[in-house]
Amino acid sequence: MAKCESKDSALAPIVLTIAGSDPSGGAGIQQDLRTFSVLGGFGAAVPTALTVQNSLGVFDVMPVPVEIFDQQLEKVLEDIPILAAKTGMLVNDDIVKKCAEHLNMFKPEFLVVDPVMYSKNGHALLDTPGWEAMKEFLLPIADVITPNMEEAEAMWGRPVKDLDDMRAAVIEIQEKWKKSVIVVKGGHLGGDTVVDVVCLPGGKVHEITRQRVENPHTHGTGCAYSAALTLFLAKGMDVVAACKEAAHFMTLSIKGGFKMGDGTGPVNPLAFLRNEVEQGKVLSSLEAAWELLSSYQCRDLVPEVQINIGYALPYALNVNDVAAFPGRIVGLGKGVAKVGCPSFGASSHVARIILTAMEFDPALRSAMNIRYDESYLKRAKSLGYKVAKFARAEEPAHIKEKEGSTLVWGVKQAIRNHKGVPDVIFDTGDIGKEPIIRVLGCNPTEVVEKALRIGGML
Repeated sequence: MAKCESKDSALAPIVLTIAGSDPSGGAGIQQDLRTFSVLGGFGAAVPTALTVQNSLGVFDVMPVPVEIFDQQLEKVLEDIPILAAKTGMLVNDDIVKKCAEHLNMFKPEFLVVDPVMYSKNGHALLDTPGWEAMKEFLLPIADVITPNMEEAEAMWGRPVKDLDDMRAAVIEIQEKWKKSVIVVKGGHLGGDTVVDVVCLPGGKVHEITRQRVENPHTHGTGCAYSAALTLFLAKGMDVVAACKEAAHFMTLSIKGGFKMGDGTGPVNPLAFLRNEVEQGKVLSSLEAAWELLSSYQCRDLVPEVQINIGYALPYALNVNDVAAFPGRIVGLGKGVAKVGCPSFGASSHVARIILTAMEFDPALRSAMNIRYDESYLKRAKSLGYKVAKFARAEEPAHIKEKEGSTLVWGVKQAIRNHKGVPDVIFDTGDIGKEPIIRVLGCNPTEVVEKALRIGGML
């Protein structure tokens, strides 16, 4: 049978998920289809099972009758130009064998196998005969296999305790199935970062490091990751590039994870989409705030280090996700002038303030620095603004030694001492450090209005 190929390159890549159905929507084919759509693919789905589950876990599984599964998969593959496919929960050996039979016959360009074995609450999602069938029939025809730590242990036959074990495991697993590429996700290890270890055919190992996001709502992580990887491969990326893009996508999806029900909420692929959509809005909002600020005679607000105003994307991860004014906003005559138009990554200084505040309150995405003046602080308090401070003299030596850490430490200190994110955070300076007032808010216009009121100009 001929290999399935896209009939029209102008269309979104058509990709297929073969997995269980999650009625809560957080995992399985529901999460896969959501991920495909967010990343610009068109998803087809063949369910392997109906599950009884919610945020508290999986309570029961009913496999789709193998005759129905067989017909669904065959009819989809013989008619639809599937460019890439992924498998998730396959339940039993009959479904695994039928899955391997059809995928081997129709041969999509890429096949990603997520060897799902257990749910988060320990419910078996693949029986022992199914696991044996997967090893014999499905893994040998896969292009990429995406086990988590526990699944890697089952494939390797030994515990995976640390990064060295991950490296050894991926090499030996890759050698066992020859043509497969192995990705072991290191999210289950501790530390500030997550490491994905990728082993290409021939034994070459790559390590992809990404920021760890502390969020308990991680239902559907493996499903979303393997779906993203499938879509990026379908778009023509090589395996390592696809893994890097999938890792970034998952960092945002985990950051956007939310509580839904009484248990573990789902990761949220829409966080990636929202960041993409909001980029233009962030820049235009900064321009609007600039127009407001520049319409006032506000030279007195400008400190020696000049002003900057920043605005973060909703799910900002680092300084490149925060836009500000390159070259800052400078005093000119009785007013101010900007050096350039706002852009992302333009100011690590204001970005660190915003990113730190967002750790405590994600809605507070904007900040601005103004000149320190006791009368400004007095007026801020009279206006009902919450004011907090930090003292540079109390900064620990190990913080001072680390470039860029002072503001993160100081903002955290002020917020913790205040027991919440205030409207204003100030410090009185130190040797070689100008005292500064920082104004925080949900958006740049709100921040500028606060600053103008604090300065007595509005």
